[in-house]
Amino acid sequence: MICSTELALLGTASITAQLDSAYRQNIIKHNEQVDKNRYLLKRIINCIKFCGKLELALRGHDESEDSENRGIFRELINFTSELDTILKEHLKSATLFKGTSKTVQNEILDSTLEVCQQEIRQQINAAEFLAIQCDETTDISHHCQMVMIFRYLHEGEIQERFWRFLSVTDKTAEGLAKCIEEELGPLLKDSPHKLIAQTYDGANVMSGSSGGVQTKIKQKYQNAHFIHCYAHQLNLIMQRAASQNPKVKVFFSNLSAIPSFFSNSTHRCDLLEKIVKTKMPKLAPTRWNYNIRTVSAVFENRESLIDCFRELENKCDKTITSKEAYGLRRALEDSDFIFFLTFFHKTLPHVAILFNQFQSRNKDSVQLLKDIDVFVKAIVLIRDTTEDIQQTVENEHGDNGNKRRKVGPEERNCIIAKEVCDIIIVQTKERLSYRGHLEAASLLDTQNFTNYSRYFPAKILNSVVTYYPMVNKEKLKTELEVMYMREDFKNITGGLNLLSLLTNNNLEETFSEVTKLLQIIITTPMSTSEAERCFSTLKRIKSFLRNSMGNERLNALAMMSVNKNLVHNISNFDEKVMEHFISQKDRRLDFTYKH
Repeated sequence: MICSTELALLGTASITAQLDSAYRQNIIKHNEQVDKNRYLLKRIINCIKFCGKLELALRGHDESEDSENRGIFRELINFTSELDTILKEHLKSATLFKGTSKTVQNEILDSTLEVCQQEIRQQINAAEFLAIQCDETTDISHHCQMVMIFRYLHEGEIQERFWRFLSVTDKTAEGLAKCIEEELGPLLKDSPHKLIAQTYDGANVMSGSSGGVQTKIKQKYQNAHFIHCYAHQLNLIMQRAASQNPKVKVFFSNLSAIPSFFSNSTHRCDLLEKIVKTKMPKLAPTRWNYNIRTVSAVFENRESLIDCFRELENKCDKTITSKEAYGLRRALEDSDFIFFLTFFHKTLPHVAILFNQFQSRNKDSVQLLKDIDVFVKAIVLIRDTTEDIQQTVENEHGDNGNKRRKVGPEERNCIIAKEVCDIIIVQTKERLSYRGHLEAASLLDTQNFTNYSRYFPAKILNSVVTYYPMVNKEKLKTELEVMYMREDFKNITGGLNLLSLLTNNNLEETFSEVTKLLQIIITTPMSTSEAERCFSTLKRIKSFLRNSMGNERLNALAMMSVNKNLVHNISNFDEKVMEHFISQKDRRLDFTYKH
């Protein structure tokens, strides 16, 4: 037997060697198939990523084989397969794992969300400080959603990262605070001191000082100072200014009636476009940037609007339309209306500029102080010209044939306009200027350096250190004294530019406390504009992608849409999504290499 075996194997490789060779061939064949499977999976991931980035609907209402429109994702897969023979063959022959099912789509979206959130976690861990921005709204499917945004410095650039939408069932301060704390807890488990700022919308349940969400968050995160949404505060300032005098109230009532009049009829709109050759801005009573557009539109087209109303007044068959047109024409010809239209046409553009500056995600407290100062100076200049405005209106328009009662000095329009300016100036200083983070910014406002080099701002320093106890007072004082005396720091504008100068010249250790204070200032958010952008994305996504979608799928799609640059900048993003997808459960297709 032994001799027969030896004779049979004479001149051949040993059994062990043959087995090793077969095993290696099997591994090579298996890994080649894994390469192919991963290639196909990457193609599917790319199609989902494309749809998410552009906020396109993944699914169609009818995805059957004979459907003419199977949804963007399926049609994109089919289009890609026409250019890719490997994918085309797979779609034709696959029985175990095609990769186009709703389940696979959802699992890839889950993996995409996890990869993005893991990257954000790592960036937050590396950052010195963190701020949160939250806002809540009712979405298109009538569910209460709260958006959470993280703001932090990463590699010298300010980042505002969408984190997720949170479904809210308990809308009380306790319920909202609990939702926020559940997200913050794992991120700041070992470093609660990192959270230095929190900002919400103007709702009392969110921002109330006694029992609002901000108070409850501060109980756990003691450095998390509440920062007003500055755009919201500007709205409140203008509402206050517009409500203090009956004449101003009447002006804005008549002003808002003009776009309202045209919004109720296509016939009126057609005549408006024919005569005035423009459209009226849409109404938004709580948003002052819309009032600004209305003032500009009416001021620039007042004469044409009078012609339009006269046409409707004389030729319209409907009595109610004729009466409304007559009333609005008379308002446009009224000298009081013309005065306030001219006055607010000069004033509101400065409000619009400041509003837009508040909406910038890169705005820091140092720049904000300068913006507020420029705004206040502009309003002061307009205040000084109110008599000129009144004189011009009286010379050009007089009383327009209207019988008017005599008015006392306090009722003159120029006096009322001065009062409006005073309210804007005082309210701006009260609501926007006196905040701890702005006091910190004033220490590093280069416009103050010359004055501070002569008279050190000890009182402001004491206040800032009380507000931010993580800063070493004595060391900061020494560093500031050196900085105030040096000419090379005085031409820098903005906190981010000053921080870049220190970083690029390896001065972070030399000015360690100044660096820390700059990081605090830059991390502190100036508005909740990013939250509003996210809600716009929420509305668009839910409109396109069926408003019954699950929250995790919504979060993944919003993550790809809002954080486009994050997805683009993550190294080997597709591979990381693939690895997470593969690791979640045993797959019918082989995606794991053998060695």
